[in-house]
Amino acid sequence: MQVKHDPFRAIDPLLLPADLLQLCRHLAASGGRAWLVGGCVRDLLLGIPPHDYDVEVYGLHESALTTALQQLGRCEQVGRQFGVHKLWLHGRTIDVALPRTEVKQGEGHRAFSVQSDPFLTPEIASLRRDFTINAMMYDPIHAHLLDLHGGQSDLASRTLRHVSAAFGEDPLRPLRAMQFAARFSMRLAAETGVICRALIDEATTLPGSRIREEWMKWCHAATPSYGLRALRESGWLALYPELFALTDCPQDPRWHPEGSVWKHTLQVVDQAARIADRQGLDRHAREQLLIAALCHDMGKVDTTIRHDNGRISSPGHNLQSLTRAGSFLRRIDFPKEMEAYISPLIREHMTHMHGIASEKSVRRLAFRLQPANIELWEMLVEADASGRFPAPPSRPAQEWLQLAITMQQHHHPVRRVITGRVLIDCGIEPGPAMGALLAKAYEAQLNGDFFDIDSARTWLAREIPPEAVAPSS
Repeated sequence: MQVKHDPFRAIDPLLLPADLLQLCRHLAASGGRAWLVGGCVRDLLLGIPPHDYDVEVYGLHESALTTALQQLGRCEQVGRQFGVHKLWLHGRTIDVALPRTEVKQGEGHRAFSVQSDPFLTPEIASLRRDFTINAMMYDPIHAHLLDLHGGQSDLASRTLRHVSAAFGEDPLRPLRAMQFAARFSMRLAAETGVICRALIDEATTLPGSRIREEWMKWCHAATPSYGLRALRESGWLALYPELFALTDCPQDPRWHPEGSVWKHTLQVVDQAARIADRQGLDRHAREQLLIAALCHDMGKVDTTIRHDNGRISSPGHNLQSLTRAGSFLRRIDFPKEMEAYISPLIREHMTHMHGIASEKSVRRLAFRLQPANIELWEMLVEADASGRFPAPPSRPAQEWLQLAITMQQHHHPVRRVITGRVLIDCGIEPGPAMGALLAKAYEAQLNGDFFDIDSARTWLAREIPPEAVAPSS
């Protein structure tokens, strides 16, 4: 979703759930002071209802905090090392923790020694936060915002800036920078980029699951191009050679006045995010569309030709993109299923340019797109066409989509009329010959030779030689 940046507004008390206020008042009555911390404060300042709330409690020992929480509802300590409690209150889950310090003990994302201390000052406790926009604290009882590191100002200027030198202790943070930049349309501060570049050698210590998680969040951002720019500014784009190679891959200015494949891709992913929002795509479909948009032209690196007349072309780049997309997906630890979905979308993303929409062409396209579908393909085509200037006046493959909807093939390919059961009823025994006949029958169906069981039986009568029919017992 697009965010209206007005970080100097007062936090709207109507955004604060009653059970959250109940918790904070109860902790105050127990002798502590509860602060909302982390991303929920950032979101409240932007007028976005937070999905999750994190509460940091000062002035209460661990045992007193546990007792106070248990008086309100079911409570479990889920991070003993971190002093984190999970409280279930009126159907809401709230993370409640003591302030803590984290000290680097070795290489990697998890090599930290953690010490919770209820009497830390907010100045010390906030130093472990990654970005200034995530380091603000809010006391909802007194309506007091504590901004120790200039987070509000950075929100206003759309600057993603680290809090302290501790930022350089966690190699996951450059990828977090990528997805935060994408979600909030932010630029990476130059000094933060310097620290990110110093972390490149530790990138190999990151577990694949954490890399995948950050890229998943990127897929759900409103302006994913900002994340890719931050990745480049941090130096981490070099860790993704399939993307890095796009930065100096030229395109014919007649068709792509925006410039390189990289610049085109930046525009395409933003258009894909816009389309995903417009269409209300579910989580999986959005991720498929965004990753397909990101990878659709990767093959131009291998296929681009500069002709003697100055023109530039990339014949067959859609097919070559499949290899590079697969390599990239393995690099970010996405499941094999993702490659299965995006590969046909990438392979077919120019089909509408080389043919006309007809029932026959739509049937064949729906078949080739499996397990993806024409509806998602049409969105990718629109994003690709809109990722340049000027954008097309209409959606280039909409005629294909409308025909597919009429044929009820926009979500699934045409169902087989002739199945194994039909052939058995015709006296064909299971085996290689049946498999070959089933394939031939479906090809004929896609070609329009028959549409229902009656016309299919007529076709079968012509195709099945008498000697292929098993004698009746």
